[in-house]
Amino acid sequence: MESEKQIQLLKIPKKRVAILIGTSGETKKEIEEKTKTKIKVDTEGAVEIGGDSFDAWITKKIVKAIGRGFSPKKALLILNEGYISELIELKNWAKTDKSMLRLKGRVIGKEGKSKRTIEEVTQTYISVYGKTICIIGKTKKVLLAKRAVEMLLSGCQHSTVFKMVERERKKWEKERILGG
Repeated sequence: MESEKQIQLLKIPKKRVAILIGTSGETKKEIEEKTKTKIKVDTEGAVEIGGDSFDAWITKKIVKAIGRGFSPKKALLILNEGYISELIELKNWAKTDKSMLRLKGRVIGKEGKSKRTIEEVTQTYISVYGKTICIIGKTKKVLLAKRAVEMLLSGCQHSTVFKMVERERKKWEKERILGG
């Protein structure tokens, strides 16, 4: 049975188009080869992805991750088994540009410490870009990182969030050691 062909459409920021395409089209070509899809992108950021349904869908996730601030190398991690990306829309947490900026600052932290701590403990990658926060990693770990980010967005103290994340990490480590 042959898989159904599909076209996926999305828009990425103009500033990210060159990163998606890469030097002499190398990045776009690499994504197309690894996903067995065809990508068309214009200078305004409109992207069209053609291919089998699943391939086109997963490529859309990769392109969206690049559009949300990830390097192509990190975005391509989505192709690995067990890896996902999650997108948090800041408009769901902030009503004004000023409050959005404040919330981005809470997630990033002083000199990037909050973001870095969550990334290290959960073994995920986090990109705070525009009006979104995107997380890439293994499913269970991305869900924990997302929970941590959402706790910060809802006003929890950083120390409370870090303790929760560390507790979960220790639980996973114990399960891994005990073979659970």
